[in-house]
Amino acid sequence: MKKKVEILSPAKNLIQGMAAINAGADAVYIGAPQFGARSNATNSLEDVAELVKYAHLFKAQVFVVVNTILYDNELDDCKKMIYTLYDIGVDALIIQDMAIMEMDLPPIIIHASTQANNRDPQHVKFLKDAGMKRVVLARELNLDQIKDISTATDVELEFFVSGALCVSFSGNCYMSVANGERSANRGSCAQNCRLPYNLIDGTGKTLIENSHLLSIKDLDLSEQLPNLVEAGITSFKIEGRLKDMVYVKNNTSFLRKKLDAFLENNDTYQKASSGRTHYNFEAEMDRSFNRGYTDYFVNKRTEKIGSWESPKSQGQLIGKVLQVKANGYVIENSELLNNGDGLFFLNENNEPDGAQINIIINDIVVPNTFKPLKPGTIIYRNSDANFNRLVERDDSAIRKIGVSLKFTETINGFQLLAIDEDGHESVASFQTEKELAKNEESTVPNIKKNLSKTGNTPFIVDDISVEFTKNWFLPISKINDIRRLVLEQLIDIRINEYHRDEFQITKTDHPYPVSQLDFTYNVANKLARAFYKRHGVTEIEKAFELQWDPGKSRVMTTKYCVKYELGKCWRFNKDTMGEKLVEPLTLKHGENEYKLKFNCKPCEMEIWEKDAELTFEEEE
Repeated sequence: MKKKVEILSPAKNLIQGMAAINAGADAVYIGAPQFGARSNATNSLEDVAELVKYAHLFKAQVFVVVNTILYDNELDDCKKMIYTLYDIGVDALIIQDMAIMEMDLPPIIIHASTQANNRDPQHVKFLKDAGMKRVVLARELNLDQIKDISTATDVELEFFVSGALCVSFSGNCYMSVANGERSANRGSCAQNCRLPYNLIDGTGKTLIENSHLLSIKDLDLSEQLPNLVEAGITSFKIEGRLKDMVYVKNNTSFLRKKLDAFLENNDTYQKASSGRTHYNFEAEMDRSFNRGYTDYFVNKRTEKIGSWESPKSQGQLIGKVLQVKANGYVIENSELLNNGDGLFFLNENNEPDGAQINIIINDIVVPNTFKPLKPGTIIYRNSDANFNRLVERDDSAIRKIGVSLKFTETINGFQLLAIDEDGHESVASFQTEKELAKNEESTVPNIKKNLSKTGNTPFIVDDISVEFTKNWFLPISKINDIRRLVLEQLIDIRINEYHRDEFQITKTDHPYPVSQLDFTYNVANKLARAFYKRHGVTEIEKAFELQWDPGKSRVMTTKYCVKYELGKCWRFNKDTMGEKLVEPLTLKHGENEYKLKFNCKPCEMEIWEKDAELTFEEEE
């Protein structure tokens, strides 16, 4: 039996979830009313139930994110919500807090969120043995590390392949809560990493001013799908539960086509859901929100990944400013631009800026507000007006399920049988007095023509057979009525016969890979504490949110490295790094200051608050 691989898309709400499925998603992930790590992307249980029904029609799955850390007074409400999610047909929960594994739950599938320290074979195997059916791997892993994990355990592996990147290891960023008591682990990240900072060395000298030194590019692993499948990934995840409709449909469509090309004539892997999508636009990821793209660390550390100029969307590269006129610009490749497009550029002060095109006259691009630019300025389009209008249309991506129809006569009338691509059957018949056609011309072609008109149903007719003993005449209305009835029945049959995998979590006591947990394990309640203790953990530090020591805390650990971005890493830039930097390096934004510590052996960078006392290792 072939192994299923999926495209997993974000659903900010019901409408975008349905749009993602129409665009080809095999699964979607969505927030419920509470306990999801995007507090601005919550949904009613009624909307989640409606999305489940729509997804299951296409044998697509719905995963609900319950991935905040929980406090003791929230445990009962969380458990009640999980029971409701199970009752409405949700396929799986994505969790961070191990308290949920300690609850008396219905037999619902559990996935480990990327926030659950999913970076090495030991931790991932532990989660599988504890009852997790899938693990969302840390974004920082490379192909070799993914293969090592896949070899160590047969748990399903999910990996982000497009969208925004957290500069921190997921679940281990505390800048937001330390800076204003908004916890990222509680769904309220303030995105301090996207702010501008000054970089100051150990002598007090300012090395860089007003630059977005912690902002990194967006992820694009679309060319790596075959390599990731080979490494053991079966679910390709798109980031973006706060993104707009164009982003979701565009990214889903683009990756759907990439994966389908890989799956074509593949003897080992197959698509994870049913139906096929017909597109009325050409998907291109750089035409929706992006900060420029990186493959991050999947091929190890090879390139600079910072997006220091701006944390905002730069979009699609257009070309250089060739001339500046009194009211506009002559831009290279301006034939690609349209009235209403948004432009992104760095202004004369080297600051991120933009303008909207009012009109294009005689190759002169006239913005709504003229801003002086130098010839040679690079222009990007971060809002494509025509593309947006096209993608936002309901018919820009239409998903249909293949069906075969067989129309036959019975003793007292006629019967229509529909068999869909998954083998579901729907049948209906009607009684009528049979009447021969008045001329010799066959009625079959006209009957087939009307049976094939599936209209706004989720079906497309791949094959029709009409089996008559005589040239029977039938009113078109009768043919239309029985076709509508059979296809309406088939919708209900598909939903009712949908098979949801289930698994009953039972308490285990196999040893956790480590015996001591610091605050980065985010233990914030009694059930999580009980879970770890039963698995052999002897010391458990409270979550950061419960014990923050203002001014002295480590607020981030990251694989991203400012030294590397500056060409000052002794490991990668021995021959070109020039004069050494005087540490500690400090990031400063307003009154907020952070010290940087570089751990070169694991190739990681730590960010500490300004009053922390740090020691620094000697460079080799």
